[in-house]
Amino acid sequence: MSKLALAAPVPQRGDPARPGSPRWARTRRRLVGDLTGWAFVGPASLVVLGLSIFPAGWALLISRQKWNGIAPPKDLGWLNYQRMATDEDLASAVNHTIVFSALFVPISLLMGLLIAIALNQPIRLIGFYRTCIFVPFVASAAATGILASYVFNPQFGVVNAGLRSLGLPTQQFLESPSQVIPVLTVISLWGSVGFVVVVYLAALQDIPRDLTEAAVVDGANRRQVFWYITVPQLRPVTVFTTVWQTITALQLFDLVYTTTRGGPLGASQTVVYYLYYQFRELQRYGYASAVAYGLFAVTMLITLGMVVYARRTGTEAF
Repeated sequence: MSKLALAAPVPQRGDPARPGSPRWARTRRRLVGDLTGWAFVGPASLVVLGLSIFPAGWALLISRQKWNGIAPPKDLGWLNYQRMATDEDLASAVNHTIVFSALFVPISLLMGLLIAIALNQPIRLIGFYRTCIFVPFVASAAATGILASYVFNPQFGVVNAGLRSLGLPTQQFLESPSQVIPVLTVISLWGSVGFVVVVYLAALQDIPRDLTEAAVVDGANRRQVFWYITVPQLRPVTVFTTVWQTITALQLFDLVYTTTRGGPLGASQTVVYYLYYQFRELQRYGYASAVAYGLFAVTMLITLGMVVYARRTGTEAF
């Protein structure tokens, strides 16, 4: 062996890449690809962060002040947050939101699951049925509320017309303090259950057929297959949709705004509508911002609680 060969350095694994080497070329290509990707998403990411972080910080500043948008703001410290604990109107709005959520979330999950199971069957015109279920979800919530106000109108609404034709007494629906929350729940279900159906339908189609076929071979009936095979496989999707629908229920505003405006007698005033009323009508910007942060804190706690539950039970929902 020549002296030149003996003197040449032997390349070691993990040596730093040198210009011109294959490893240098791979590193350079990866760096160029990363920079190109950030060049595309960077401006949009900055815009999104700016439109979220700046308003959130400004709202936190305003929540510690008394300000109507005209007069100079007056610093109150945490007085706005303390006032929330003794505000009877806010407590009433919280109760209405809780009742609505207790009705809306479980019914939407159950209806979504049942409809998804029905639409997972090999029937004719299945694509048409799936489209019809999803169309209300993509429709404007404001348009849905305006349409519902005509459907449930006590004088000339379609529902009361049907009740008259059957010889049944007419109802007040959106004008009755005891009926307005259930009616809003029905309207919300019509507009949002399509999302739950699509999510459950995708999850049902991802369940391995080997599991259900093995259960049937072992003698399991349909009910047992559903309870011991389908339901456990749908647990991650159920956790996700529960969080999603809960957040949707807590943020109910557009339907209330287009149908009842919080009435009758404040029976449909939710937390978000109460926030809007304080901000828009009474121009209490500081107190409205405090209520908004309170709602944010509750929503975050619910979401984190569901995430912790999913992690501890091994449910890969997030």
